Amino acid sequence: MRKIVIGGGASGLMAAYFAAKSGHDVILLEKNEKFGKKLYITGKGRCNLTNDCPPGEFLEHVVRGAKFLHGAIFRFPPAETMKFFEEHGLSLKVERGNRVFPASDKASDVTKTLERACREAGAELRCGCEVTKIDIQDGVARGVFLQREHIPADRVIVATGGLTYPSTGSTGDGYRFAREAGLRVEPQTPALVGLETQDDLSAAQGITLKNVVLTAKFGGKTLFSHLGEVLFTHYGVSGPLILTLSSVASKLSPEEMTVALDLKPALDEKKLSSRLVSDLSQRCNEQMKSVLRGALPAGLVLLVLKRAEIPPEKRANAVTREERERLVRTIKNFPVRGRVWRGFSEAVITVGGVSLFELDPRTMESKRVRGLCFCGETVDADALTGGFNLQIAFSTGYLAGIAD
Repeated sequence: MRKIVIGGGASGLMAAYFAAKSGHDVILLEKNEKFGKKLYITGKGRCNLTNDCPPGEFLEHVVRGAKFLHGAIFRFPPAETMKFFEEHGLSLKVERGNRVFPASDKASDVTKTLERACREAGAELRCGCEVTKIDIQDGVARGVFLQREHIPADRVIVATGGLTYPSTGSTGDGYRFAREAGLRVEPQTPALVGLETQDDLSAAQGITLKNVVLTAKFGGKTLFSHLGEVLFTHYGVSGPLILTLSSVASKLSPEEMTVALDLKPALDEKKLSSRLVSDLSQRCNEQMKSVLRGALPAGLVLLVLKRAEIPPEKRANAVTREERERLVRTIKNFPVRGRVWRGFSEAVITVGGVSLFELDPRTMESKRVRGLCFCGETVDADALTGGFNLQIAFSTGYLAGIAD
């Protein structure tokens, strides 16, 4: 049986390897000049390739498609991914949050390992080969068309990625192939991405707050509330909490949500008020912008005072009770008025893609077109940061590769 894999990223390389190991004639076609182009930039160039946790715990981090992915993650869990790379000569290390990285801290080593494994298994890897159309006859995938070539096949595996980082070649080809085959494709939105705000927060640019609580509400109900880290940027906010929120709420307009930060979650309003009274008393002749620097980073002080409507130059002994109460409320409920999520060029993943109702979760094969499979970011399944999305790519690629 000949299998053609379209796309030489994480899921495509894994699919090609296991297809070749299963004894099939495998051709992997990548339109870029090299394989794994997106892998090179994941994890800030270090490549967080999976998360060292058991399957059940893994599925708790899946935002969309946990039920569909159940079989894939249990059949090819993180432990198998780690075993694969180590058996093929790549040393790994586990860091905070069970994140798994190559010991070399080089994402390029992950790609090289996958390439080498594919070739050793007997797969043919071709770069600079862009598939223009999938050959489908009478509801069966028969091969692919390139610009000047037709390659027949018994099975076609689409692993072309999503829309994130389009400079790496992720331009939504897989979604087009799916639509042309008559499959339902869910709308795509960027996720695991920063939030542009309505208000200018650039005074705090570069500040990271490590222990704050971010709460987001939609329609009066709490959508998200977690303790973690937030980063202030030139456009608004980012960091782990914001990225997670963007995944949970990727299909909502930020303008429709109420988002706020508790800058001092260890103190309730009463205790914070008492502490503030003490600080104001001890430093009564100092300006408020100086007094607050003991409690907040300098760049954030001005933003907090502005929200609390207190002049930065005002002396501590002149602050009224009403102003102090406003300051306490602002620190405990600092508003972050979102405008729009940042775009695909910065997002880690794409939400949306080939509908899970269109695919067999045991093989990743289309229910409408025999011999046509989709895996990785082309499908409408995604997870939080921490190596979970790459593991989804490896697990779904494995299923597509071994399926007959």
